Amino acid sequence: MADITRRLGWRHLRGAPTAHIRHHHGGKLLHDGPGLSFWFRALTAALSEVPVDDRELAMTFHARTSDFQDVAVQATVTYRIGDPALAAARLDFSIDPDTGVWRGAPLEQLGTLLTETAQQHALDVLARTPLSTALVDGVAAVRERVAAGLGAEPRLPATGIEVVAVRVMALRPEPDVERALRTPAREQIQQEADRATYERRAVAVERERTIAENELASQIELARREEQLVEQRGTNARREAEEHAAADAVRAEAEATRSVRLARAEADGVRAVGDAKAQAQAAWLKVHEDVGVATLHALTGTRLAENLPNIDSVTISPDVLTGLLAKLGAREPE
Repeated sequence: MADITRRLGWRHLRGAPTAHIRHHHGGKLLHDGPGLSFWFRALTAALSEVPVDDRELAMTFHARTSDFQDVAVQATVTYRIGDPALAAARLDFSIDPDTGVWRGAPLEQLGTLLTETAQQHALDVLARTPLSTALVDGVAAVRERVAAGLGAEPRLPATGIEVVAVRVMALRPEPDVERALRTPAREQIQQEADRATYERRAVAVERERTIAENELASQIELARREEQLVEQRGTNARREAEEHAAADAVRAEAEATRSVRLARAEADGVRAVGDAKAQAQAAWLKVHEDVGVATLHALTGTRLAENLPNIDSVTISPDVLTGLLAKLGAREPE
């Protein structure tokens, strides 16, 4: 939409770079081109604004295949106005000199023309194609046919329209038919999923069996090794007992030998002491053979006195004194 401002009965138009402005005054073309800016009088000016940028036209329409199945087609046509003067002559692109708004709806007319033309070629190709083929190859076939049909349509160049590109986004059947078509694929996918699940379970069971066998083999090997360990421990215990017994025997024999040696030594010592005592006694007796009886009595008394304990006081009773005196009186007559 052009930008128009008012100044003292005059109007100033400022167009966009993507809008082609045509200004007529008195039947003469005064301004013609994109992105123009000029002053004009509203009562005598005839203005038209033709967009020259690329436009996207989305369309959705229904068609029927050769097996009488309804399908919905979603497509987009990209177009531009290549000849603004021709388009302005064939379609009403005039704008209000006060507001800059189109007086008519030229783009809607272009959209109707392009939609009907594209729909005609799409219906033509789908009417000779069964649903299964249309769902597989229909998008490419419809796109090629619509692009070729729009390119060969004589009305479009006569209106100054150029088709830039055609895109077909989807070609879908009715919901019930689509669900019916999805069912076999879903069942097949489900079967594949179930098969994969069963295979995983089988693999898991096989792995569990292998693990159980390995654990059992490990337990058997462990039990065998424990048996060997017990046997080895018994052998070691017997060997240790035998070694201890042999050591005890050696120790006992050594102890007996030592005891015998000690006994012999003690016997020899006792024998030597006895011989020495006997020799000393014999020598003592030999020394006192020629000594008198009185001397012997004196020595005996001396030896006795040496071995008696210390006597602090002696109490002699009359009976003891009488007995001693009687004994001394009896010995004096000799």
